Amino acid sequence: MDLEKISLNIILHGGNARAKAFEALEACKKGDYERADRFLRIAKEEITKAHVAQTKVLNAEAQGKNVRLNLLFIHSLDILMIATSEIDLVECIIELHKTPQGTQ
Repeated sequence: MDLEKISLNIILHGGNARAKAFEALEACKKGDYERADRFLRIAKEEITKAHVAQTKVLNAEAQGKNVRLNLLFIHSLDILMIATSEIDLVECIIELHKTPQGTQ
């Protein structure tokens, strides 16, 4: 297993997910909810790719393979967690923004 390649894959897709989430937020601020939803959908697709990469490592360890963790992998997990949280938060902000005042 090439842990460096997997780590970079997680960082790549996690970074893409964060970027698309914030593009969704910008579109929302302009009132373009269709575009915001499209960017949010792409963000979720990207975060799923990062999770798939992470799961490869978890499965290898669960199968008894010795996985020697390194700082790059730990960093990639930080990126993944931050991106996941930001996507969730952006999604909530967009839904609040779509809801007319007083109807929440």
